[in-house]
Amino acid sequence: MMKEKKIDITYTEYENLSQLEEKDRILAETAIRAAENAYSPYSKFSVGAALRLSNGEIITGANQENIAYPSGLCAERTAMFYASAQYPAISMESIAIAGKKDGTLCPSPATPCGACRQVMAEYQDKGGRKMEIILVGSERIWKFSKVDDLLPLTFDSLK
Repeated sequence: MMKEKKIDITYTEYENLSQLEEKDRILAETAIRAAENAYSPYSKFSVGAALRLSNGEIITGANQENIAYPSGLCAERTAMFYASAQYPAISMESIAIAGKKDGTLCPSPATPCGACRQVMAEYQDKGGRKMEIILVGSERIWKFSKVDDLLPLTFDSLK
């Protein structure tokens, strides 16, 4: 028997940073600043990530390119891998991501690549709690309450 199913994605859109709750605004502003630490001489696309752990610690990451593509790494994964290595027992509460092209914050939010989404899903599962995602652009900001809204069908066949 065939059944058609539907996946719904829910998120909140904000027009600017001032509309965010203070803790989310701080995280978003930290992600924007973290993009300044990107090493992106080839694409000129800098991404910053700010990750809040459940203990309140904020970890930042920035994309790191390499001429031997694909040896670089995305901002989201630099932040998450560092957090997991330094605070292995602490869950990840939320992550903000901001992309800049030629030093200017992009109007629309930069969305994570598939690999980063899968890593977020695994850390969300490992932490036993939903991880919020805040995608920051200069003209709009999107907030997702859980990774599943960005990656509804995660790879989990090995569990």
